[in-house]
Amino acid sequence: MTAIYLWVNAAIYGIFAILCTIKASATAKSIGFLSLNNGGMAEYVTVYGGMELGLGIIFAWLAWRPELHRTGIVLALALYAPLVIFRWISVARYWPVQGLTLGTGALETTLLVLAVALWLVQRNAL
Repeated sequence: MTAIYLWVNAAIYGIFAILCTIKASATAKSIGFLSLNNGGMAEYVTVYGGMELGLGIIFAWLAWRPELHRTGIVLALALYAPLVIFRWISVARYWPVQGLTLGTGALETTLLVLAVALWLVQRNAL
């Protein structure tokens, strides 16, 4: 079960990295960046392309190595807990927001809840 969760994370980040790199202008606009100069677009591609690809590679490595599955869950908790907190506080503060922002928040929240559940299952199995 943990391996599937980690592979799903790897796939999500890999797909988003490719999409945000190839369709940078469209994806930037869809999440609310109305206008980016060349420096802003370079930053967007770096963060939404490069960093997400890096996260995808990390999750794939952790999924591939069963002895690192617990580390993968801890990484997911460390990543998603602050993301979810910041996401929902910022959504409340800047409401109304685009549907994609809400969808991304729902995905992040789901991944956090699943990580917590997997962590609890692993903890109780020890």
